[in-house]
Amino acid sequence: MSAILLPYQASGEIDWQAFEDHVRRTNEAGLIPAVNMDTGYANLIDESARATVLASTRSVLQGDEFVAGVFIKDRPGSDFDLPGYQSQIETIQTHGGTPIIFQSYGLTQQSDEQITGSYRRIGEGCDRFFAFELGKMFAPFGAIYSLDVYRALMEIKACIGAKHSSLRRDLEWQRLMIRDELRSDFMVLTGNDLAIDMVMYGSDYLLGLSTFCPDVFAKRDELWKTGDPEFYQLNDVLQYLGFLAFRRPTSAYKHSAAMFLHQRGWISSDLTHSDSPTRPASDRKILFEVGKQLGLDLKE
Repeated sequence: MSAILLPYQASGEIDWQAFEDHVRRTNEAGLIPAVNMDTGYANLIDESARATVLASTRSVLQGDEFVAGVFIKDRPGSDFDLPGYQSQIETIQTHGGTPIIFQSYGLTQQSDEQITGSYRRIGEGCDRFFAFELGKMFAPFGAIYSLDVYRALMEIKACIGAKHSSLRRDLEWQRLMIRDELRSDFMVLTGNDLAIDMVMYGSDYLLGLSTFCPDVFAKRDELWKTGDPEFYQLNDVLQYLGFLAFRRPTSAYKHSAAMFLHQRGWISSDLTHSDSPTRPASDRKILFEVGKQLGLDLKE
């Protein structure tokens, strides 16, 4: 699965045509598009924009699979907003998507028992959903759960997997061991853009890095599937791109993505959401060189 960047025009408006093109491009590469994620500024755009994202995605995919973030905007000390989650889940399902549950202050500031109870209530009104552990380097409301909570998630039939974004291998390896012990069909979706080789250890993925070049990621995946040793060389270059893009401040990776996609000629501007951190212009030269190593035709 690949999180879709939400592109912006030089005017500061969302570039909806470029967004739809990127959803289509990702789907045609064989990856499952994931919209209204962190890569799509889910915590920064308003409800109207998130609704347009869903409508546009449905229109482009025509019944093909996609994942969409369920985001509740709240504040420290807020109560868990079950009706808010349920409403968005219903909207996503109506559009043909599978919901992935973004964390919120109201969810993560509860006790472990209360957190698992909240997910159970979500599962009672939803056929299938993904959970999401989000490190605080991505969002202040995020949390990495205890292993007791993770085990409890696996006991919820409707919870078919969970994206893990701690950027730490050891925590993800623990989750893989629990999956192998308790529920083999549960999808551990790595969000570790600093260790994209976690597929070698049994993780599936939902990455932001793959939005830079879904075509190249699809090629990498096929090399791994067929046992071709060229996988390792291509994975190394992609990982270098990840180290560059996801350095601190981590959230500025979205500007790196916009720069790279602009250099590929896939979007008209490398502008990002006005509240999202940016990278220095000097990154463009490095991105250009990485693109050459990937065999891509980028413009400087």
